[in-house]
Amino acid sequence: MKDFRLALVAHQSPLGKTADNLDAVETWTRKAARRGAHLVALPELNITGHGGHVSMIEPAQTLPDGPACQRLIQLAAELNVYISAGIAERDHPHIYNTQFVVGPTGFLGKQRKIHLSRDEYFLFRHGTDLPVIELPFVKLGTVICFDNHILELARCLALDGAELILAPHAGRFFSPYPRTPAARKRVVQKLKREWNLVQACRAYDNACYTAACNTVGRSAQSIKNVEANHAGSAMAWDPLGNIIGQTPTADFREQMLIVDLKAAALHKRRNDVCLPLRVRRPEVYTPLTRPTA
Repeated sequence: MKDFRLALVAHQSPLGKTADNLDAVETWTRKAARRGAHLVALPELNITGHGGHVSMIEPAQTLPDGPACQRLIQLAAELNVYISAGIAERDHPHIYNTQFVVGPTGFLGKQRKIHLSRDEYFLFRHGTDLPVIELPFVKLGTVICFDNHILELARCLALDGAELILAPHAGRFFSPYPRTPAARKRVVQKLKREWNLVQACRAYDNACYTAACNTVGRSAQSIKNVEANHAGSAMAWDPLGNIIGQTPTADFREQMLIVDLKAAALHKRRNDVCLPLRVRRPEVYTPLTRPTA
């Protein structure tokens, strides 16, 4: 790993508004590049939208030859940055909830969501692979939203060399949209407490950086009888599980978090005498391989 700057973007991405969402991605990526970011991370399904409705998959595109991916490849080349973005991926006959990575040289890889949640089962097929994508400055893994609650995924990525694990979210809540700033602030506070419980452990246990970002606001305003509300926010943790950056806890709003990730902190943690990754005894862990009942 080398020192680098990470931009985590929390932005609104309405269902059925792929062109608008791509414009927003370009706007935020340009802002991040102006602030010196090397990697720009965007939320789960931020290009095609997330919200428990068939509109999530109607605009699905192929990777890497689909128009959205090709546009981001051109943008990455122009700005000399790397971009992680979410899309409904069409791979006939299936559709996947996919986070993909592009850079100045083109398409670099993708992570398909492995454990689908709630109504996603009716729309997407689950992924089966956990790739680690090697960028010039970091080895990158991705764990999408609900997958972060399956702790084995982050461990597998770390064992395969991941130094940063991105956690793109489109975390929904189904209660009515909070009408007051105070109510929205409470939702954001709850989200960030839950993130910290999970991500601090993932970072500490696996001696890696972790970083999360979330979709913002209503993503299904134009669709009747669909509640798809998102609280936004972005946070990052160091390899000891300490929070190293977070967006303000104020309201549901689009915003960007910039954090500088230091190679020295990762190398120091991974040289720890009692590093968990080095003292594992996999022969004892056979229950992990038993099929789910």
